[in-house]
Amino acid sequence: MNDCLFFGANENPKLIKNEPEKIRKPIQFKFENENENENENENENEKQIKQISTSYFATIFLFKNGKAIEYLNKNVSNQNLHKIRIENIQKVTVGYWNEAILTIEGNVFAKGENINSKNKNEFINISSLIEDTNDRIIEDIVCSAYSIYLLTSNQNVYGIGSNYYGQLGFDSKTLYKTEKPILMMKNVSKIFSGNTSEYVFLLNLNQELFGCGLNEYGQLGLGKSRKEKKIQKLTKIQNIPKGKIIDIKCGYTFSIMLIEYENQNRKRKLYSCGRCLFNGLGKNENEDTYEFTEIKSSLFRNDNILDFSVGNFHTLILTTNEKLIGFGNNYSGQLVNETAESQLIPIQIELPKLRFNEDIYNYHISCGHYNSFFYYSPFLSSFSNLEEDLIKLFKEKNFVIFHLKQKMEK
Repeated sequence: MNDCLFFGANENPKLIKNEPEKIRKPIQFKFENENENENENENENEKQIKQISTSYFATIFLFKNGKAIEYLNKNVSNQNLHKIRIENIQKVTVGYWNEAILTIEGNVFAKGENINSKNKNEFINISSLIEDTNDRIIEDIVCSAYSIYLLTSNQNVYGIGSNYYGQLGFDSKTLYKTEKPILMMKNVSKIFSGNTSEYVFLLNLNQELFGCGLNEYGQLGLGKSRKEKKIQKLTKIQNIPKGKIIDIKCGYTFSIMLIEYENQNRKRKLYSCGRCLFNGLGKNENEDTYEFTEIKSSLFRNDNILDFSVGNFHTLILTTNEKLIGFGNNYSGQLVNETAESQLIPIQIELPKLRFNEDIYNYHISCGHYNSFFYYSPFLSSFSNLEEDLIKLFKEKNFVIFHLKQKMEK
């Protein structure tokens, strides 16, 4: 069994049952593993949920035994769930109109309107479509709203799907979309995007950051001199705060960057850029920000940041002092505030007492379109230190938007 904390818009009433459309207080519900009866000899650890990825139209649950199931939004299907007929899954990622699955063998199966025009509901092996046969082993995958990005074992990034805003790094007039992966950039260490975003960041092996795609609100952090709606070529992001880029989360109109400073006891700071709509930027100023600038708050001035996540227009932060902090849109209660429709500056969110003395690094938060989640997963003993723990977890949970607190039944 898994205990789950959920708050915000109830976009999937067949998953979160007997609850209103807007849930303004944290609720705890039980999710039953649909695979439990398939093999009675499976140990309990293999029945635990490893990852959940969700967007507006779909939610995928990935289990530790490498199997997955999919719940669809009420606007898409009346069915309760679909069992995904793919084995040995190690990661799932869901965008607004697409989904992708990475297997242990390094294959990627995907579906969506911009992926398979013949049947948008059928998973196809998109990694096998890469022209260079030596580049078909995939190390990581990331979905944006209408595109999918693949990081190969050779550290090359391929894109597939929509290129309407140039989010694949090519002129949209000559390449509107593609159903075949195309090479975007070589020597890449990380991909950053979001399930509602139509832009992408790529971090190369030299810690240089590049971006392309929708930039109408300054969400690429290119500065006031670059206010073009479409950035159709990978462009180096200048004036980034000094330090090590740990993660970037992408909303629809804004981006949040996590920087670590080695000479400050691993102090981590958050920076934001983009549109101030609902103030998903975490700042009191009522204006857009075109470069990454620090988010300052007394709530986490002396804390280290363990995890953070962004939704369409809201942000959640988890710190070492047992604080869950949020700001931005609260229309559906995704910040657990019963009165305000938005929070201009960070506020502390009251949740049930967390046992931070036990496996502290395994508490995680994620944001959906208009909802928020909190979950717990078993400790991974292979991690050797805090930095490696968090980098690994950020990589695995990059676009997980559902939140579970997993525990064993005694």
